[in-house]
Amino acid sequence: MGEHSYSLTASWTGNRGTGTSGYRDYDRSVKLVVAGKPDILASADAIFRGDPGRWNPEDMLVAALAQCHMLSYLHACVERGVVVTSYVDDAVGVMDQEGKGGHFREVILHPRVHITDAAKVDDAVAAHDDAHSRCFIASSVNFPVRHEPKVRVAGVSATT
Repeated sequence: MGEHSYSLTASWTGNRGTGTSGYRDYDRSVKLVVAGKPDILASADAIFRGDPGRWNPEDMLVAALAQCHMLSYLHACVERGVVVTSYVDDAVGVMDQEGKGGHFREVILHPRVHITDAAKVDDAVAAHDDAHSRCFIASSVNFPVRHEPKVRVAGVSATT
């Protein structure tokens, strides 16, 4: 299907007047801009002296994985004839900090999906495997991305 390119501008907005003269002398504020889209105000995670009210890179990585899986899943459901009426994911990423660096150990997706037909529960569950294999973001990271789905049908309890 060809190559795709994604461009953005990341601008540091945290100069308090003395630049990076000291570790505590600058703000970690960042503005992320993609042409034609709303700006995202970001920062470092609060544990790294960032603004807890702004998105941080770790949040955005987990969000990218969750959204990519969701969109791939919805497509897989269409192919399998599964009608999805609701999808909510409480995704969790676990990062290990080691000295001045670190890495994500894993991301676990917890999608809760509602479908219309009890006969399609197995297809709805299997579509998560389809989605995982199609997700460009999950295929690009060097840590496991797992999914622990719950599928519900009106009037039927949750299944895995």
